[in-house]
Amino acid sequence: MTESDSADVRLLTPADVRRLAERLGVRPTKTLGQNFVIDPGTVRRIVRTAQVGPDDVVVEVGPGLGSLTLALLPHVRHVTAVEIDPRLAEALPGTVAEHAPGHADRLRVVTADALRITELPDPQPTALVANLPYNVAVPVVLHLLHLLPTLERGLVMVQAEVADRLAARPGGRSYGAPSVKAAWYAEVRRAGAIGRTVFWPVPNVDSGLVALRRRPAPETKADREEVFAVVDAAFAQRRKTLRAALSAWAGSASAAEAALRAAGVDPRARGEALDVADFARIAEHRP
Repeated sequence: MTESDSADVRLLTPADVRRLAERLGVRPTKTLGQNFVIDPGTVRRIVRTAQVGPDDVVVEVGPGLGSLTLALLPHVRHVTAVEIDPRLAEALPGTVAEHAPGHADRLRVVTADALRITELPDPQPTALVANLPYNVAVPVVLHLLHLLPTLERGLVMVQAEVADRLAARPGGRSYGAPSVKAAWYAEVRRAGAIGRTVFWPVPNVDSGLVALRRRPAPETKADREEVFAVVDAAFAQRRKTLRAALSAWAGSASAAEAALRAAGVDPRARGEALDVADFARIAEHRP
């Protein structure tokens, strides 16, 4: 983006955020996981790290008062903002018209729960860029990756612990079901840390950036639901061996052992030792 491209965009300052919230009668709630970004430098960093460009269509979940939305609009072709709070959804176009009048036509606001949407209006998104509510971050990422095959990549800001889980590799302490399920869709990596003071209200935890790049699902005869069922069973009792953890899934411990051996997996192993391709092979051998 050139300097002239952003000349008519004024990002939200801490005073702007509080003024907007007061005008709308909005008090951030833990129920909706609302923590508004008040630091212009942080939203610039998110956009820069997301590596979006003029051909991209971005879906942003939880735009809130519009801090990140304003930073995105000069860089991309279009932003579809999905907001669950009707007051915030209704106010966002006006905020954009005031702070980024030359880019207001690039915004569409969808008032909806991102976990319940079944489609988005055209143009279809190529990238997910969002400050996700902490309490639904993982299911939102997985739902959108499944729902929107046009998504090529993403950059999300989430609770630091969630970022660790999403980006974890087999064998690590943070590795679990979210790690495996995200890996079904994409290459996932940590893309930086975010401190607490860039938010209002200040959360009790640090945040992290997670970058995702779409890749093909593992080649397997099992479908996604079948593979995820194995993943859920393996990590529901993660201290147990796979022979024991998968006994209910397979019908018995002996049947689980047979499926594991057929898949080339040691029945004494635990779920955190396996990658997504291993789980896919196990799913193919369910009795």
